[in-house]
Amino acid sequence: MARGQQRNRALVRGAEQALDQFKYEVAQELGIQIPADGYWGDIPSRQNGAVGGHMVRRMIQLAEQQLAQGATMPRAGAQPRQS
Repeated sequence: MARGQQRNRALVRGAEQALDQFKYEVAQELGIQIPADGYWGDIPSRQNGAVGGHMVRRMIQLAEQQLAQGATMPRAGAQPRQS
């Protein structure tokens, strides 16, 4: 079965699992029935869009809070430092 476009990738290596967990948390907050098999293709696009929209709003809110506290944002395309 087709799984849709697979071009959207996390920019930070290893963030995929955290973003996936975040998606499930937001869906649960919105009262959307989380698919047991992990396949979101049977959920209407309006509901999937709501999950994505709320994820973006919360990520922007987090970034704004960090900026207000004096934190600097990494440059686009910059590689994180290895310790």
